[in-house]
Amino acid sequence: MNTLCCGDCLDVLRQFVPDGSVDLVYIDPPFNSKRDYNLFFDDKKLQTQRIAFEDTWTYKKVQDSLEELHTLEHERLWSLLIVYQKVAPHAFPYLVMMSLRLLEIHRVLKPTGSFYLHCDPTMSHYLKTLCDVIYGENHLRNELIWHYGQRTDFHKGHFSRKHDILLFYAESDETMVNQIRQQWEKQEFLTHRHDVKVDEDGKEFIWTDGGKPGVRYKRFVEEVLKEGKPFDDVWDLPLLNSAAKERLGYPTQKPRALLERIVKASSNEGDLVLDAFCGCGTTIDAAESLGRKWIGIDISPMAISLIKRRLRDTYKSKLSDYEVKGIPVDEASAIKLWQENKYAFQDWWLLEFEVFSEGKGADKGIDGIGLYKVGKRANDTLKVAYQVKGGEHISSKDVDALLGILAKFECQAGVFLTIEPPTKPMVETIATSGTVTTPIGMFPRLQLLTLKDFFEGKKLELPAENLTFKKAGTHKTEAEQLTL
Repeated sequence: MNTLCCGDCLDVLRQFVPDGSVDLVYIDPPFNSKRDYNLFFDDKKLQTQRIAFEDTWTYKKVQDSLEELHTLEHERLWSLLIVYQKVAPHAFPYLVMMSLRLLEIHRVLKPTGSFYLHCDPTMSHYLKTLCDVIYGENHLRNELIWHYGQRTDFHKGHFSRKHDILLFYAESDETMVNQIRQQWEKQEFLTHRHDVKVDEDGKEFIWTDGGKPGVRYKRFVEEVLKEGKPFDDVWDLPLLNSAAKERLGYPTQKPRALLERIVKASSNEGDLVLDAFCGCGTTIDAAESLGRKWIGIDISPMAISLIKRRLRDTYKSKLSDYEVKGIPVDEASAIKLWQENKYAFQDWWLLEFEVFSEGKGADKGIDGIGLYKVGKRANDTLKVAYQVKGGEHISSKDVDALLGILAKFECQAGVFLTIEPPTKPMVETIATSGTVTTPIGMFPRLQLLTLKDFFEGKKLELPAENLTFKKAGTHKTEAEQLTL
């Protein structure tokens, strides 16, 4: 079954993915950018953000990985890393982190499988040497250039940076690239080919050997144009702009066209595709649309929530069955999560409702925020404040506090989520809190849902269209983030 996993890909690969089982792996890992990538929720009364993922690596952060690498019988890889520790200390912790994960990816890839590593020029040369050691330097098929040439900005100290790099490795001579082609424009073709002739019937043609030297045959230009031009190793594809329909507000989101090209080229229907850093799920979306099986892994509960919504909204009833690992599946496992990490519990439960979780940080008196469409106009929305309580003793004063939060942040409604059952005064306060009138009907001003109710399938009374992550964004488009 298709699988979506929340967790560190190193652990997930070891626990759930067998040796030599995957046909195609694509990863778009962190690039060691020394920054955090945030999601923002911004309106007049509430400006908040949370980390989508961190991309800062230190010796302390990777100490366990370093110790484990030292015990592995991979002398060449260890020797290479020790060199980098001396000559590239800024990259060394990141490369230690990536080494263990690249080894696991190599383990799960079929002997005839294909591996694509997406990176930018800051780390691509370091990562290439790791992959050369793990896969073999003779098994690099291509260094692909993804050229996203919208920007026309000028820099005094360097040329404008407009590309990422994809390293494509395959170890077996049996590994083939499917012929995928792009459309030829006739004028473009004629510009490239100066040997076009015209036969006695007035039809344009060229002579070609078809890849077999010494064998020449006639091909009509009309036929060549219809067949299309094979892709080379420079791919011109635009970035997602801020108005793109597929944009989800997730930092570093890649265009689906890029992943569709990779999936088409290096897999067939029914093959298994793996993305071990799947972010908002573009690889998963491409694999699902092209009839491939898939495994997506990401350490961020936010990413998992976005992918679930993306798949549901895109495919609806046609979505293939899939399972989710790494998040609570019943009341007992949810309570265990709360006991281990109350912030992770809060994150998980709020994201089950696809609302913006504040996460760990300064307490604004609100744990989550949801935005719902209630009319045709842009400002026809219902803003809902969420409060989560774990094992603490709860009372009516908690509901009163939530009511105060509604006024402070101009929220029209509130939801109280709790592990403990409510007290009688709480139930009475919520029942007498009134309703909110919207263009599509009335909704309760306050609602309460217990963990037990949630797992028994009880639903909140809320508008059907959730706009929360369409409102959330990065303030800057990816093009603007990459102008350095």
